[in-house]
Amino acid sequence: MNTKPMTPEQEYDFYAQSENQKPQGPAVRRRPRLSDPVPVRFPPKLLEQIRRAAEADDRSVSAWLRRAAEHELRRPA
Repeated sequence: MNTKPMTPEQEYDFYAQSENQKPQGPAVRRRPRLSDPVPVRFPPKLLEQIRRAAEADDRSVSAWLRRAAEHELRRPA
């Protein structure tokens, strides 16, 4: 592993050598996959609001909807 600062050109030359392309450290596991897709339809006006809110939060529409569902499930009934 190289810890000294390098320019992009130096990094390119360093990693172009096969001996510097060996993985370092433990394997990184991916997050578990999500379940099967659930088709949900929204009225156009609500869908546009969801898209704008997701964009404002810099999230995908799916991620925004998952977070909204998790938030609602944490609320006391």
